[in-house]
Amino acid sequence: MNCIKDVPEEKGIKQTGFAGKLEKSFSIVNAYVCNRRQPCLEELFEIAEILQVDVKELIDSKKDLL
Repeated sequence: MNCIKDVPEEKGIKQTGFAGKLEKSFSIVNAYVCNRRQPCLEELFEIAEILQVDVKELIDSKKDLL
């Protein structure tokens, strides 16, 4: 799971603008945001660079231990 939805929302970035900066279609970015699809590691670093955050902020480290 990723936290890609949270960071752009906090920064006021719309998915369409984010898709353009990432040079991906809206549907792919929407799939990332909705956790239907996970970006590869290279894309994750590119997303972090575009959003100007540490890549760790895009990864959901909360795991159910039960």
